[in-house]
Amino acid sequence: MALFEDVLKGGNVVTGLAIGVGAVVLAPMLMPLLRPVAKSVLKAGLMAYDQGRVALAELSERADDLLSEVRVEMEQERGAARAHPGGKRHTSPSEHKTEH
Repeated sequence: MALFEDVLKGGNVVTGLAIGVGAVVLAPMLMPLLRPVAKSVLKAGLMAYDQGRVALAELSERADDLLSEVRVEMEQERGAARAHPGGKRHTSPSEHKTEH
């Protein structure tokens, strides 16, 4: 552990080279062990990415639907304003509130 602390705290070059050479020597031995782990991590990342794409597509579709509804309502209000200029806006039955 002190070896890594020396490197991180600006230890000498020889220590850094020893760690580098050790990593190069150990890498071929560790690759068969690390490959399944790397594949699992990549697989999980791709699954999360795909789920994010699906969720974003659904959100976009809902936003488009809502935007279309708002545009239709705005056009209806403009049509009502043109049909009754200067008058009271015509309200739909769903907009009337009854008091009991």
